[in-house]
Amino acid sequence: MYSGFLKPLSDFLIAFIVLLLLSPVLLLLIILLAFFNKGSVFFFQERPGKKGRIFKVIKFKTMNDKKGADGKLLPDADRITKVGSFVRTTSLDELPQLINVVKGDMSLVGPRPLLVKYLPLYNAKQARRHEVKPGITGWAQVNGRNAISWEQKFELDVHYVDNLSLGLDIKIIYLTVLKVIKRSDINTEGVATTIPFTGTKDSE
Repeated sequence: MYSGFLKPLSDFLIAFIVLLLLSPVLLLLIILLAFFNKGSVFFFQERPGKKGRIFKVIKFKTMNDKKGADGKLLPDADRITKVGSFVRTTSLDELPQLINVVKGDMSLVGPRPLLVKYLPLYNAKQARRHEVKPGITGWAQVNGRNAISWEQKFELDVHYVDNLSLGLDIKIIYLTVLKVIKRSDINTEGVATTIPFTGTKDSE
């Protein structure tokens, strides 16, 4: 009953209320990012949701579009703005995904929606992460996030799928708040963004 009715209903109500309460903060971030990014404020990207259905995830854009002499975008570390870095390390860049939750594309808690190009790289067990809606935060995010390997993340995602419950969701939200306050596990050591997933060698 929880996963089929109460979870979707609570997702919608909580996301809608939080969006209203945080609207002044969101407006301030929009103004600051528009100035420092010198352009677009939002980042839209196709991601697979429940059962692999594609939707467009919404995030605050933390990088500008500066290009090198060759016309290609500069490395991520060179394009993250000061405001963008703060927004990323405080996880404020995730706030627009509340709109995805209201729309029904996402849940507050669930496996993070990853890139579409990763779909054919999952083994059978890893692909089970798509049996539920993706979330703004999840079991993998509070157990290492970018500080653990992709394989460990997927193990944690499947663990969530198999043990989905109100109690686990409350625990994840509580731990997420602690992580945000401590600003821990934001990026992999030595890189500005997450290392791409290239597949698991010993696929099941």
